[in-house]
Amino acid sequence: MNVIDFRFRPNTPEVINGIANSVMFKDLCEAIDFHKQKPEPFGQIIEGLEQNNVVKAVITGRDCETTYASMANGNGAVLDFCTKAPEKFVGFWGVDPHKGMDAVRDLEKAVTENETINGAAIDPYLAKIYPNDAKYYPIYSKCCELGIPMIFTTGTASFVPGAVIDHVAPRYIDFVARDFPELKIVISHGGYPWVNEAIIVAQRNKNVFMEISEYELWPMADAYVEAANTIIGDKLLFASAHPFIDYREQLDKYAKLAFEESVYAKVMYENAAGILGV
Repeated sequence: MNVIDFRFRPNTPEVINGIANSVMFKDLCEAIDFHKQKPEPFGQIIEGLEQNNVVKAVITGRDCETTYASMANGNGAVLDFCTKAPEKFVGFWGVDPHKGMDAVRDLEKAVTENETINGAAIDPYLAKIYPNDAKYYPIYSKCCELGIPMIFTTGTASFVPGAVIDHVAPRYIDFVARDFPELKIVISHGGYPWVNEAIIVAQRNKNVFMEISEYELWPMADAYVEAANTIIGDKLLFASAHPFIDYREQLDKYAKLAFEESVYAKVMYENAAGILGV
């Protein structure tokens, strides 16, 4: 079965070192023993994806320069990876809402000048504002104009200094989905711990999709699978969060989750293919 991974970063030495030493994620990396993750040469990473039938992988950029004086796994790295392997990687450009129209123009330039950049990504908990804050709205409008989807990073933001978990509650994404019905939205990390809230936001908005990377086996996570088998079968996407969790481990994990056969095929490939136009 072909697979599309909707949250992936190549585990090159530069990426591994950058994540482990970043201001935002250093404490988290220590807590999960991230240092055990082994870096691989770029060519070996591509070979591994091929061997595991991962035909496309989305690499999300991150721009939190205003609030954390850091780009983390920044847009330059995303563009570099996607340029090296355009047949394999799809780039989503990280956007800092505090940069105003400069951010909007930067996003437009990235998408119009690079065929491998086909989406945008935001991290409200790193921006320290809600996703329905007015600072984001020019960015959403530009995404609609460009016809590109947007990834909203949610989740618990564990150990990130200064992060407020309420900034990524799915209820605020619901406002955005209603204000911008043309904008395809992907909730990354399942809106955890607001599991049922995230499910309903995806179910009631035609333009909202979701991936649950890192939280597949956490408390209450069985509701994601139940919902996929009943009310959001066309909305759930496979995502590994590699290299925080190795994508090969995630592939094995998803094969064991209680998805119905037809739903499993949608989760692993078909739903993502529709969003990306593959």
